[in-house]
Amino acid sequence: MARAASTRQTIVMTAIGWLVGLAIFFPILWTVLTSFKTEGEAVSIPPSLLFFDWTLENYSEVQERSNYLRHFANSVAISIGSTLLGLLVAVPAAWAMAFAPTRRTKDILMWMLSTKMLPAVGVLMPIYLIFRDLGLLDSLLGLTVVIMLINLPIIVWMLYTYFREIPPDILEAARMDGAGLWQEVVHVLTPMAVPGIASTFLLNVILAWNEAFWTLNLTTTNAAPLTAFIASYSSPEGLFWAKLSAASTMAIAPILILGWFSQRQLVRGLTFGAVK
Repeated sequence: MARAASTRQTIVMTAIGWLVGLAIFFPILWTVLTSFKTEGEAVSIPPSLLFFDWTLENYSEVQERSNYLRHFANSVAISIGSTLLGLLVAVPAAWAMAFAPTRRTKDILMWMLSTKMLPAVGVLMPIYLIFRDLGLLDSLLGLTVVIMLINLPIIVWMLYTYFREIPPDILEAARMDGAGLWQEVVHVLTPMAVPGIASTFLLNVILAWNEAFWTLNLTTTNAAPLTAFIASYSSPEGLFWAKLSAASTMAIAPILILGWFSQRQLVRGLTFGAVK
């Protein structure tokens, strides 16, 4: 009887999980399907889900109108560059907070996290003026730095959580063997934390890839990533839903593929510390 109840509970929870997953994925599915419709079918009421005249016209028009590869290259450079730069700063910071804490360490961590609660528009004007004066507007360097700073609290928190799981005795043994601070971080701590660093890297690449507010306000053409590529299909004449869906599908496809192949690592990174 207990086994039957357990089986019934498993089936119910599995069904709920699938329903939640489908509800989350449905907007992406709808975007992909709309990208294969004509503009008339895209706004037809009632909408058609699968039974419509499939066409690749939207993709060909998007390719002719926009330089997809240039926007794609900008997105890759910004997302990977900002994440690598963030890791370069966050690894020493997380090491200090995990293995050499002070009574203010938790306060500093909470202060860093509190910066994520500030609406981005609240600091748009000063950052815009700083970028203008430094000549960083519409540049890959400027966007890389600002997105790194935005995601830095998340990087530090994730690495701090991973580093806390590493026994400090191992680092003490390395010090007794004559390892200096640099050797300790590079040759002992970093290899042991590779899964955590990889999860942090993947998650922050996705966050940087999807960043739209700063990319739309600090770029125009030269450093415009795929978020600006999507926004270019919103015009005063109206929204061309089919073409907008095609551009969105082309923009999210690379990161969806990355997420699909690295989903185990992403789940581990998002749930680390919650499940022992």
